[in-house]
Amino acid sequence: MSESTHEWWQSAVVYEIYIRSFKDTNGDGVGDLDGITEKIDYLSETLGVDALWVTPFYPSPMADFGYDVSDYRAVHPLFGDLAAFDRLVARAHEAGLRIIVDFVPNHTSYKHPWFTESRSARETARRDWYVWRDPRPDGSPPNNWLSVFGGSAWEWDENTGQYYLHSFLKEQPDLNWRNSALKSAMYDNMRFWLDRDVDGFRLDAVMFMMKDPEERDNPSNEDQAALMHKSLGAYDAQLHHHDQGHPDIHGVFREMRAVLEEYNGPRIALGELHIYDPVRLVAFYGERMDELHMPANFGLLKVPWTAAGVRALVDNLEAALPDGAWANYVMGNHDDQRMASKRGEEESRQAAVLLLTLRGSPTLYYGDELGMREAEVTPNQIRDPWGIAEPHLTRDGCRTPMAWSPSQSAGFTSADEPWLPLSSDWADRNVASQLDDPDSYLSLYRRLLTLRKQSPALRMGTYRALDAGPEQCFVYERMHETERVLVAINFSSEPRSIDLADFHGRIAVSSDRPREGGTVAGSLALGAHEALILV
Repeated sequence: MSESTHEWWQSAVVYEIYIRSFKDTNGDGVGDLDGITEKIDYLSETLGVDALWVTPFYPSPMADFGYDVSDYRAVHPLFGDLAAFDRLVARAHEAGLRIIVDFVPNHTSYKHPWFTESRSARETARRDWYVWRDPRPDGSPPNNWLSVFGGSAWEWDENTGQYYLHSFLKEQPDLNWRNSALKSAMYDNMRFWLDRDVDGFRLDAVMFMMKDPEERDNPSNEDQAALMHKSLGAYDAQLHHHDQGHPDIHGVFREMRAVLEEYNGPRIALGELHIYDPVRLVAFYGERMDELHMPANFGLLKVPWTAAGVRALVDNLEAALPDGAWANYVMGNHDDQRMASKRGEEESRQAAVLLLTLRGSPTLYYGDELGMREAEVTPNQIRDPWGIAEPHLTRDGCRTPMAWSPSQSAGFTSADEPWLPLSSDWADRNVASQLDDPDSYLSLYRRLLTLRKQSPALRMGTYRALDAGPEQCFVYERMHETERVLVAINFSSEPRSIDLADFHGRIAVSSDRPREGGTVAGSLALGAHEALILV
C-alpha cells in the first residue's frame, strides 16, 4: 500500500467518546457536545488521535442512554443542539480530526413518532415499519426468541392485539428492514448527518437488523461454556441462529455503502458485529469490498492473554482477510470492563503497545490512555438499565467520568455530583497529573501515537509474525518499502531473551521507558511483561 492509495481511515486511530462522561460544560453533571469541542486540542495535539467516534446524542427517553432514539435528526437538549454539533464538526475538521457518529439502525425508542403511529392501529401506514406478529394459539409469543437484556424478545400490545419484537429492551422496538419505505427513511436519516459533514458512522448492533424471514425458534445451546462472549444468563441458553445475522444483511450493507459513496471523503461504516470467528467476520467486508469498511473486531477483548493466544488471533485474522480488506482492533469500549482492571498494570501497558502496532485501525476507549480502572458502583448508584435488572452485568463501571485534573469532580463538571461516581483513583489517574510524568500511562500513549504518525510501516505496512523467541513471547515485523519495525512482547512474568541475529537498531518505545533509546544488535533481553518497538 502506498500513500497515494491509502485512505484516511486505514491509518486512523479512532477514539471512542462516551458523551455522557467526557466533559460537562453546563454544570448539570452530564457530558455534552461543547465538552468535546472544548477538548479538541487535547485529542488532536496532546494525545494525537485521528478520528472521534461519538456515542448517541439524539433525543431519547434514555431507557438505554441514547441507544433508544426518538428522533434521528436532532440533538437531545442534555447534550446541546444542532448548532453545537456543527461547531464540533467544524472545530474537529479544523484540527485535522474526523467525526464518526453512532447510528442505531436496528431499533428506535418506543416514543419515536414512527412507533407511536405503528402501534396506534393495525391499518396505519407505518404498522409494517416494525415487527408485529399474532400470538400462538395459546396466547404465548410467536417464537422462543429472547431479548439480550432478559426475558422474551416479544412484548404484548393490548391495543392492537399483537406482539412486537424487541431484541433489547421493550422500550426499543425492532425496525422491519424488509420494508422498503422504512429502509428509505433510514437512509435519508444517514444523509441528514452526511450533509452536516460527518465522516462516517459506527453502526450499532447491526447483526440484529435481519432475522430469519420464517422466524423459526432458536435451538438450545448445549455448550454454553464454549461461548467466547461473557455470560448473559438465559440468553446464552440459545444458539442465536434465527434472530440475527440472516444472509440478507449483506444486501442492506451494500445499500448503506452506496449511500456513503454518494459523498466525497470517503465516508466510512464501522459495524458492531460481535463475531469472533475471523472467517465469518471478514465476510462482512463484502465480496467486492462493497459492504462495511471495517467490521469491528472484538477478539482482543476475549482472547486468552498469552503469546500463543494473541498471536493465533492475529495470524488467523490476517490469513482470513481478503485482498483490499483492512483490519480493526478494539481493546475497550462502553460495554466491556476497563482494560486496566481486566489486564492489570503491566499487562495493560503491553496491551497498548500491541493495539497501536498491529496492522489495522485501532479503536481506543476514552480514559484508557490514563489507565482508568473499572469504578465501584454501589447498587443504589447503578444507572444502566441492564444493570438495574441484573446488577452483576452493569456496564456503569466502565462509563464513569473522564478525569481531567485533581480538582473537584476531576475537572469533569462544576456540579457537586457527576451523573456516575468517579473512579476511586481519579486524583492520580487524570490528565493533568500524568502529563508531566514520563512514566505515566498518558506519556506511554503519547509516545506510541507519535511514533505511529512518523512511521509508514506502523500505519500501513505489512505484518509478519517471527519465530524469534520462547513460547511466552510474541514478536512481529511491520514493513513498508525500506522501513522495518519490530515489535516484541513478553507475556511472561519472568525476563526472556529473543534472538534477533539479523536486526540492528534501537528501542524507540518501551513499556519500560528507561530502556528507550538503547541499541539492539543480534539479541534482545525483555523484562517481565515488557513490550517494546524496535526501529
